[in-house]
Amino acid sequence: MATTQTSLPNRESGEFAGQVRTMFDRIAGVYDLMNTAMTAGMHHRWRRRAADLTELATGDAALDVCCGTGDLALELAGRVGPEGTVVGCDFSERMLDLSRAKAAGRDASNVRFEWADALELPYVDASFDAVTIGFGARNLADLDRGLAELARVLRPGGRLVILEITQPRRPPLSAFYSLWFDRIVPLLGTVAGDRGAYSYLPESVKRFPSPEGLAERIAGAGFPRVRCIVLAGGIITIHAGAAGG
Repeated sequence: MATTQTSLPNRESGEFAGQVRTMFDRIAGVYDLMNTAMTAGMHHRWRRRAADLTELATGDAALDVCCGTGDLALELAGRVGPEGTVVGCDFSERMLDLSRAKAAGRDASNVRFEWADALELPYVDASFDAVTIGFGARNLADLDRGLAELARVLRPGGRLVILEITQPRRPPLSAFYSLWFDRIVPLLGTVAGDRGAYSYLPESVKRFPSPEGLAERIAGAGFPRVRCIVLAGGIITIHAGAAGG
């Protein structure tokens, strides 16, 4: 498989979203394997923790935005039970194909996967009890617009949960993070056939807001109380908050 170099444009250029979508279509086949390799399998545990924080109950309705290959949406499906519904949406058709195959293999009939733009969600106001986004917020071309959309589709009191990679600030973990994400992950991407995509990963984390900064942006979108949980020594954060109104 040939190595592809990726140089993403500025987010304000109008080309960013299209190139990110193309990148995720391209790496869909190795996405799960690379996630496991990069996190030593811990990403499943982090998704379960994020799903717990939604506080979903049997019969609830949930939305997982930027659902990728569907793991977080399937976690949510187990919490709402057969009486509930989960929608996983993404703008990568290749990712959605894998999500649907995964759901079919698990007989998860209460979850469906469909195409959607996170900045213009095709759902009515106040239609979900919880909304999640796992490892996708830093890929939004306009974070504030995306957060506003997540708030719009949540019912008053509904919970937003964002799971994301962050950059630790204190040694020795900061040094390990720099070695792993800046050097080793792109090498793993080379082996997987797409160094450019996995060079984009550390770049996207560096330009994403700090945990405190993200909490402020979430609060500004209509979530008066935002809880931030730091995991893996500062490499992973989960933000959770209830919609106002």
